Amino acid sequence: MEGSSERLLTPGEVAALFRVDPKTVTRWAASGRISSIRTPGGHRRFREAEVRQLLDGRANSDGAGD
Repeated sequence: MEGSSERLLTPGEVAALFRVDPKTVTRWAASGRISSIRTPGGHRRFREAEVRQLLDGRANSDGAGD
């Protein structure tokens, strides 16, 4: 059964939250910076809860993101 509490985001949605290009999000996933789920069609999806944690950590960690 699909859990309704776990929302999955597309690379474009994650990119919009971080204000980066979607290809950057794909590189993050390939390097292990963020975990992803593959759909049956081979597309990446990201857990919203994990993305939110990264956003919070990015804002609180070192501030040297640019």
